[in-house]
Amino acid sequence: MKKILFLFIAYILVITLPAHAELHVDIIAGTTEPTSIAIQKFETKSKTDATTAETIRSVVEADLKSTGLFRIVSHDAFPEFVKMGEMPEFESWQPIKTQVFVQSKLDTTKDGQYKLEFYVWDINGQEQIEAQSLVGSKKSVRRLAHIMADAIYERLTGETGYFDTQIVFIAETGDITNRIKRMAIMDSDGHGMRYLSDEKTFVMSPHFSPNMQTIIFLSFRDDDPMVWTLDLDTGAQRKLGKFGGMNFAPRFSPDGTRVAISLVKNGITHIYEYDIDSKKLRQLTFGNSLNTSPSYSPDGKQLVFNSDRSGNQQIYVLDLDTLNVKRLSYGAGRYATPAWSPDGNFIAFTKIADDTFYIGIMNPNGRNEKILAGGWYMEAPSWAPNSRRVVYYETEKSDNDMERISHIRTVDVTGHNMYDIELPENINGVEPTWSPRLP
Repeated sequence: MKKILFLFIAYILVITLPAHAELHVDIIAGTTEPTSIAIQKFETKSKTDATTAETIRSVVEADLKSTGLFRIVSHDAFPEFVKMGEMPEFESWQPIKTQVFVQSKLDTTKDGQYKLEFYVWDINGQEQIEAQSLVGSKKSVRRLAHIMADAIYERLTGETGYFDTQIVFIAETGDITNRIKRMAIMDSDGHGMRYLSDEKTFVMSPHFSPNMQTIIFLSFRDDDPMVWTLDLDTGAQRKLGKFGGMNFAPRFSPDGTRVAISLVKNGITHIYEYDIDSKKLRQLTFGNSLNTSPSYSPDGKQLVFNSDRSGNQQIYVLDLDTLNVKRLSYGAGRYATPAWSPDGNFIAFTKIADDTFYIGIMNPNGRNEKILAGGWYMEAPSWAPNSRRVVYYETEKSDNDMERISHIRTVDVTGHNMYDIELPENINGVEPTWSPRLP
């Protein structure tokens, strides 16, 4: 992926008034009243900049609203316009129940870049709580907006933002009997989708490397199902290695030096680990059971996977030093596609029980299982980099067997605030994977 911008982020010292009770958005309860936030029209010097500023404003508002944690105050209700460098009249914002006020300015620099400044005010506390200045290329307008939204989100929730990210997925088009599957990438809000593979090759299971430079995926090129890598800077593709059998379900280790894969040999599927530098392959699971869908723990010391070694499909965790295996899931039904959260606190999974598919989470010890979503068919959970939301895909049941519509959806770890990521018309999205924060 060509780097379309260079961003320099300068943090301005936060100017504060006398201390009050600090504003903090409760992100745990999930059902609390959203925090109301008013984002004022940006100050600009030209009509072109004004148009761009409105784009940034709308993206920031959409990002924050999508979390379910914020309510955007109607522009028509604003009681005043506050110039940059001036304080708002705090009392005038309270009748419309505004809790957070944001004022911004967009300029074009001498070298043709955008400079975006914004201040964040706590209305009830009557103090400025954030001030930043961002500089980016004119091709990076939406990314500037996502970074601004991340900054506001982080200041108000205390958690890392996830708007300045991307999602790689499989874009399906065509009749159900002859689906074309192409690898595609888009921003976290669905904007800017572009294809990464052509129509001729059937591809599946894309995942990012930790440094966002490489995508690893399964390709059926020349009818040979093998794991390949794609360099996002150059577009170069190469086969990961020659393993003497069908290999699939690849995942990078947290440090990017190893890849866990499922490899079929003599009709038995086991999990192996491939060292990229030494090109050595190490077998991790043994026996006659099917073992697949590996996912590393954030420290790279363990691997969670699903296996039918107990008689039906369940989730297990493997210690990479000792190769000891422990069963995690014991609920009714079958469990699949586990994914360890970046903070290490959860494992997301697919569950199949009573002819229904579910997306759920559990603690790494297998306890506190919680269902986040359920439907006719859903699969492939993947985590936002702050471990706050899960992205997955859901296929709707249709009365016409020749129609299958698949959506990419995200849901909060509380099980609330589920929403679809809008895709271009006539495109079905499956197997989404959320990226780390963009470099």
